Amino acid sequence: MTTETMMGIDLAKNVFQVHGASMTGEVKFRKKLSRMQFRRFIAGHPRAVVVMEACGSAHYWAREIAKHGHEVKLIAPQYVRPFVKRQKNDAADAEAIVVAAQRPEMRFITPKAEEQQAQAVLFRGRERLVRQRTELVNALRSVLYEFGHPTPPGIGHLKRIEAIIEADNSDLPARVREECRDLLLQVSEKTERIQAKTKQIVALATQTDTARRLQTMPGVGPMSALAVEAFAPPMESFRRGRDFAAWLGLVPRQHSSGGKERLGRISKAGQADIRRLLIMGAMSRLNWLGRKTIPERSWLSRMLARKPRMLVAIALANKMARAIWAMVTKRKDYENPAQAAVA
Repeated sequence: MTTETMMGIDLAKNVFQVHGASMTGEVKFRKKLSRMQFRRFIAGHPRAVVVMEACGSAHYWAREIAKHGHEVKLIAPQYVRPFVKRQKNDAADAEAIVVAAQRPEMRFITPKAEEQQAQAVLFRGRERLVRQRTELVNALRSVLYEFGHPTPPGIGHLKRIEAIIEADNSDLPARVREECRDLLLQVSEKTERIQAKTKQIVALATQTDTARRLQTMPGVGPMSALAVEAFAPPMESFRRGRDFAAWLGLVPRQHSSGGKERLGRISKAGQADIRRLLIMGAMSRLNWLGRKTIPERSWLSRMLARKPRMLVAIALANKMARAIWAMVTKRKDYENPAQAAVA
């Protein structure tokens, strides 16, 4: 069955603006609907291509609209913005979505499944608790610093901080010690909740073949594996591994002109959580313990001999991203390049 209509929808909490056009761009209708009216309209409309910005609740509505047989596409908001005509309003936004979607070179975002979004919620919940615990530890350090007790940053120095507060000969006022104990109690509560969510993530990362397969790569643990499953689009949407690495922002930013190629720092585009975890995993392979497993005269050992460690870590994270694409698309576990070459 062919589709004759493309609908651009500007999402909101209670009011939805719908712009309908033919596949050649001719305007068919413009509607402003309430939430319930929008549900009835979508359910009763013939099969169409429905396009929305990838904003809040977009993935939910993509699943709901797809249930009625429509073809749903999502566009990044920054790709829609150039097509907004003059005044910024809901009707102009909905029209711009249709105009942008009809560009043959436009890139679309794959709607997330419900389970994928649930994994992302769990991941974000743990990240939020870690940030809150860091804020509490920094508040505790600042209080002690104001009373002449500088302490180094990091959760690893919490025992040292506790010893300063509970010392018998402590020079801290009683009220300050009481407030510090309250902060320590809050830190302890956050730590327990972080550990509980970490256990959930580790258990979740053993339930799917993709997460288990990704963890066979050095530097990729349950957290990284879950982040790839929760935030990355289907690997089949990338033509090759370097496209996935570019989507993660692990490639140099270009500022080329006149045939002259100028490359800068990494672009940091795409998904920040996966990129951060891959760089952290790469750094773990470059510390004093991880270096013992690096073969002599390998690409990694040669890079370490002439480049800064952080730069090598980013280059290694780029290679890891390409390997992840290959492992998922080919459904194979990680193969050590040095061992594969010997075989």
